[in-house]
Amino acid sequence: MSLYVASTLTNVALISFLALSAYLVLVVGEVSFGQQAFFAIGAYVTATVTAIFGGHIILALFLSTIAGGLAALLLAALVIRLSGLYFAIASLCFAELLRLTLLRIRIPLEIDGRSTGMDGPEGFSNIRWIFENDFEVTDFLILTVVCLLALLLLLFYFERTTVMLRARLVGRDSLLAQSLGVRPDHYRMAFIGLSGMVAGFGGALFALFNTHIEPQMFGVMLGVHALAYTVIGGLGAPLGPLIGVGIDIGLLESIRALSEYRMIAFGGLVAVLLIIFPQGLLSPRAVNRLWGRIRRRDV
Repeated sequence: MSLYVASTLTNVALISFLALSAYLVLVVGEVSFGQQAFFAIGAYVTATVTAIFGGHIILALFLSTIAGGLAALLLAALVIRLSGLYFAIASLCFAELLRLTLLRIRIPLEIDGRSTGMDGPEGFSNIRWIFENDFEVTDFLILTVVCLLALLLLLFYFERTTVMLRARLVGRDSLLAQSLGVRPDHYRMAFIGLSGMVAGFGGALFALFNTHIEPQMFGVMLGVHALAYTVIGGLGAPLGPLIGVGIDIGLLESIRALSEYRMIAFGGLVAVLLIIFPQGLLSPRAVNRLWGRIRRRDV
């Protein structure tokens, strides 16, 4: 496998974590434009643990996941009474506040003759875990894909549990959920927190792979794309966001020579797909029909 193909596939897998985090928020009926904030938190925590303190990769991933989840729970607790457009704006403001804060923090350090640490707009450089452990791009691709597959298996198992069924009910009709004894606020907080954990874990891998991160990498458009991937793929199954990521990045890579028109192409693609598939390619209705056919064949 060529270096270019391996790098592209790794980026697809990394952004898939962010798309899945947006998916978890949409399941409970909320729209978040701020998932990039938890992605950034995971990235900076892992960069700090590995590059400054020399911590083990497992510890770095664990702390990034927890930090992303706690930040998401903080956001949920602050805006739990908001929903719809108000929640979307609040999530965007939270992400931009974090990004602007990162631009202001300057704590450059010299470690083993290399400049590293948080340095405002210059970013966090020399995150050298991938080099210090002799990881090739293909090796990191395998690591990322294994982690992503493990997450997908957990989500697919989770799909048929009572918790997920109630969460989807909250997303469709919170008043009906309340009448059935389900507490929407609890489910919203839980799923927003879970989404932050997924984004934080993905951000940790993102930092290790890129070896350099900066606040500009976690801007508004990253959050918009993460949300768009889920809208394209649909909420019927966890594979939906991954389909959206594959279509977008595949399209952008295929028209690399026309890179100045990439956003026009992406916007046009989203519009066309939503006209043809209003609920995404893997809508809940389509998935339920597929499961019904499979069950009938088994019988």
